[in-house]
Amino acid sequence: MVLVVEENHGYASVIGSSSMPYLNSLAAQNGLATQYYADTHPSIGNYLMMTAGAIITNNDSFSGTITNDNIVRHLLAAGKTWKAYEESIPSVGYTGGDTSLYARKHDPLSFFSDVVNSNVQVLNLVPFTQFATDMNAGQLPDFSFVTPNLQDDAHDGTLAQADAWLQTNIAPLLASPQFQKNGLLLITFDEAETTDSTHGGGHVALVAIGPLVKKGQSATLYQEENLLKTIALYLGIDPNIGAAGAAAPMSDMVP
Repeated sequence: MVLVVEENHGYASVIGSSSMPYLNSLAAQNGLATQYYADTHPSIGNYLMMTAGAIITNNDSFSGTITNDNIVRHLLAAGKTWKAYEESIPSVGYTGGDTSLYARKHDPLSFFSDVVNSNVQVLNLVPFTQFATDMNAGQLPDFSFVTPNLQDDAHDGTLAQADAWLQTNIAPLLASPQFQKNGLLLITFDEAETTDSTHGGGHVALVAIGPLVKKGQSATLYQEENLLKTIALYLGIDPNIGAAGAAAPMSDMVP
């Protein structure tokens, strides 16, 4: 299961945009949630909702350690593997501050006590260059959290740059034997533009791709806690992670 998170663009800016032909082709051929909403502004609370089922903080400069229940804890309890593939992270296991293109607020797994307090788990915070290596070896973990850098996630760069990054890096994943067995790829945006606070963080796109995904559009109202519930159930781990526990899974898209 691979989750890719892009930045700061609402549904209307992305779906149907001539700047993102690759993402739109994936949306047309697979599953698209047309009523999916982020939970808050700014970024960090959305990343934490996706992985811990709680906003926890809205301080994008937060640098503390989070002890809340989270997806890593549940993956480890179930004997599952994970990695955070972070483009432009300075080194394996890095838990320091932002660099020129790496933003820690977009790397939520790096805040969890289960990771930062473990000499073993912290080594699962790896540069994105490792993704192709693991994919080509058929050794992607059960759960991959993928963050493009600030140029490639549409935060500082353009939607066209983000789309080109997706085509370069996602097309090989979809063609890989490991993914074609029972893989699931979810591509979403952390929040809409700040002018849209509908349901907290605004209307954003979510595209689901994989051999088991139900093709077509879903008009069901979903948010990031529904995303987390869906991921947990797909991976076969305990889905009672914060707000995900009471949230409905996106079962009309992902079995």
